Amino acid sequence: MKQRAIPCTLMRGGTSKGPFFLANDLPADPAVRDAVLVAAMGSDARQIDGVGGADTLTSKVAIVGPSSRPDADVDYLFLQVVVGEGRVDASQNCGNMLAGVGPFAIEHGLVPANRPRTSVRIHMVNTASIAVAHIQTPDGHVRYDGDARIDGVPGTAAPIDIDFLDVAGGSCGALLPSGNARDVIADTDVTLIDNGMPVVVMRAADFGQTGHETPEQMEADGSLRARVEAIRLEAGKRMNLGDVTKKTVPKMCLVAPPENGGDISTRMFIPHKVHKAIGVFGAVSVATACALPGSIASEIAPSGEDGARSFDIEHPTGFFTVSMEIEPGPSGPHVRRSALLRTARALMAGDLFVPGDVWRNGSL
Repeated sequence: MKQRAIPCTLMRGGTSKGPFFLANDLPADPAVRDAVLVAAMGSDARQIDGVGGADTLTSKVAIVGPSSRPDADVDYLFLQVVVGEGRVDASQNCGNMLAGVGPFAIEHGLVPANRPRTSVRIHMVNTASIAVAHIQTPDGHVRYDGDARIDGVPGTAAPIDIDFLDVAGGSCGALLPSGNARDVIADTDVTLIDNGMPVVVMRAADFGQTGHETPEQMEADGSLRARVEAIRLEAGKRMNLGDVTKKTVPKMCLVAPPENGGDISTRMFIPHKVHKAIGVFGAVSVATACALPGSIASEIAPSGEDGARSFDIEHPTGFFTVSMEIEPGPSGPHVRRSALLRTARALMAGDLFVPGDVWRNGSL
């Protein structure tokens, strides 16, 4: 049977990369769609028979289409093709790939371009929440070149400012799923938090770590990884995520005092590899923890006063600045808005081929 050609655009979004598809160009049946995406990206650890990069950060897919909600311009569904496992996970958002959604939507006619800037309201389907991306379109077309720099990406590009509106509890049902700023799991103090990404915040020192080790050093420590995973499995239950054995959430974050002038240092398990930087929503959740009195993170980065705040979240390859607006709430501080800077670039556009029988019957 002939191969099936699927139009797509390969884009870098923030510190991630992957193909972007129009929703109508993929099968409507989720099971068939996922089989098609595994065939497209590659099912083995090297992803040798697909376009995936054999790394969590480069085995990502964005699906964009007209919005199903009146308060948004487009729908964005993020899918993680799990490297080496031949399956697709839809349990989380990706704020890095999100940076490419606005440019992709404009270039595909889903949103008309304005001058000098176009704001795109994005319905993040995974968590049923809204983000607003502000794209530079000075001549009515997306501008990719510029002077903005983000850690983890070489060179500079046009800035993409992204506002997150009331994303708390998108996956777990509440900002603090357990109702507490601090819990204890396996004799370890933890903060269970979800402000765009379910994250478990823990002291690096409680694991015998400085919190400044390289990702490779932490990944080589089998006892560390086993202990972190044991806590993750229990945390998943307490965060209303159920059995997370085969899920990519919650993320596990070891925090420590900063070493490069930031507010807090992080090492994020995503969930089994250690991120070379930190994910967008992971950084937002950690920054939110910094702002919550009594949390593990607030021991290092004191919460301070309500109002406009900014936190520099250090990670293995630099830092990530998260701006927030915090206001008092009946049960504690309420995060009204989170904002950050990302960049994106279209890398290539064309057809991605998959075996025709995969499209037809949903099996490799």
